[in-house]
Amino acid sequence: MHDIKWIRDNPDAFDAALMRRNTDFAGTAKKLIALDETRRNTITAFEQAQARRNAASKEVGEAKKAKDEARASALMAEVGELKDKLPKLDQASKDADKLLETALAEIPNLPLAEVPEGKDEHGNVEKRKVGAPKKIAGAKEHFDLGMALGQMDFEIAAKMSGARFVVLKNGLARLERALGQFMLDMHAQQHGYTEINPPILVRDPAMFGTAQLPKFKSDQFVATTTEMMLEARGQAIAEFDRGDLSDDKIDRRTGELLKRLWLIPTAEVPLTNLVREAITDESELPMRVTALTPCFRAEAGAAGRDTRGMIRQHQFTKVELVSVTTPETSMDEHERMTNCAEAILKKLDLPFRTMTLCTGDMGFASQKTYDIEVWLPGQNMYREISSCSVCGEFQARRMNARSRGKDGKPRYVHTLNGSGVAVGRALIAVMENYQDEGGAIAIPSALLPYMGGIKKIEKVK
Repeated sequence: MHDIKWIRDNPDAFDAALMRRNTDFAGTAKKLIALDETRRNTITAFEQAQARRNAASKEVGEAKKAKDEARASALMAEVGELKDKLPKLDQASKDADKLLETALAEIPNLPLAEVPEGKDEHGNVEKRKVGAPKKIAGAKEHFDLGMALGQMDFEIAAKMSGARFVVLKNGLARLERALGQFMLDMHAQQHGYTEINPPILVRDPAMFGTAQLPKFKSDQFVATTTEMMLEARGQAIAEFDRGDLSDDKIDRRTGELLKRLWLIPTAEVPLTNLVREAITDESELPMRVTALTPCFRAEAGAAGRDTRGMIRQHQFTKVELVSVTTPETSMDEHERMTNCAEAILKKLDLPFRTMTLCTGDMGFASQKTYDIEVWLPGQNMYREISSCSVCGEFQARRMNARSRGKDGKPRYVHTLNGSGVAVGRALIAVMENYQDEGGAIAIPSALLPYMGGIKKIEKVK
């Protein structure tokens, strides 16, 4: 969320930064300022009418005391008119405020000046490369390896849940579990993150706070009950019957009334919301937290992409890293977080490269993002396994998350999030980088303590 006061004071700078993301944002500041002007005018009109009602009410008493019945009668009529007018002015003020808030909520964060210019992933810039890509003769992709081992089943998953789900068995199931535990232990014990076990169902405000709502609603899964749906629908229809709602708005109103819960797309949502609507003492910052959770994404914009295998699933497991910092330390924290994610791949001896995303490829809430891409011999290419972003005060404004320093003045915190890393994609990387000619998977030495004596995953005979 952006500060409308800053936009009013810096319209050209705001538009210039926003247009680095997409030229369609030309003139955005002017539109926002117009909405703000309307909002300010409606507030002024309400306050003036309220002040006049209070003054007129006082004058009624004075007129009666002076036995000026004609003036008292006129003033009472004026008070009555203002009393009828005030609710409409109040509602107009709220509507104008909502229009501005909605407009601001759908505008992405401004990229930092150091972020490279570009329209898409082709504009990303390599920051560093670690390890030489492995060249494995006849390297197979993870799904061919998994199905040949008899331990990765997409068909039975599809019968239960549809496309983009998988059932892992035996050694592969244990390997995925081992990867998650290894990452969580490393971040908690060596990197100074506090382990959290958060809810994986959250309400609208939590999703709004981290910017999944409203713009990316179609990418999310929502959980509710039939009873909740019917109750919300009934209330919306009752409003329609009273004439308070038009026919074409029943579905939207049903959604507003519904006490829905969202399945988290990443633990970034509950972890970042740990500081929502709170003022944290700056002596407690940086706050670093991590969690291993299932994650759920509708992948609405991914039709036809990575349809085979586990690269793009509706349900997957991920270790998330979240930091809450002061504005002065957020950029250093971004480098630190990225190094923590890279350390996982180094321990697993997986080749990777770290890319600085360009303005056209960054996420909605990000000021600057590093993507870590792991080498996959089966695909003969690098694929994203982690994304580490600094968001500045963008999310903090949406959550009203602030800190207080020695001067006693509250200010918005800065938030950061990153994958530490995606467990399913780490499983893919281990399978493809540690395969042998017979299709067996060797276990990286860092994972041996978690595998119960298993050193190689082979087909169960």
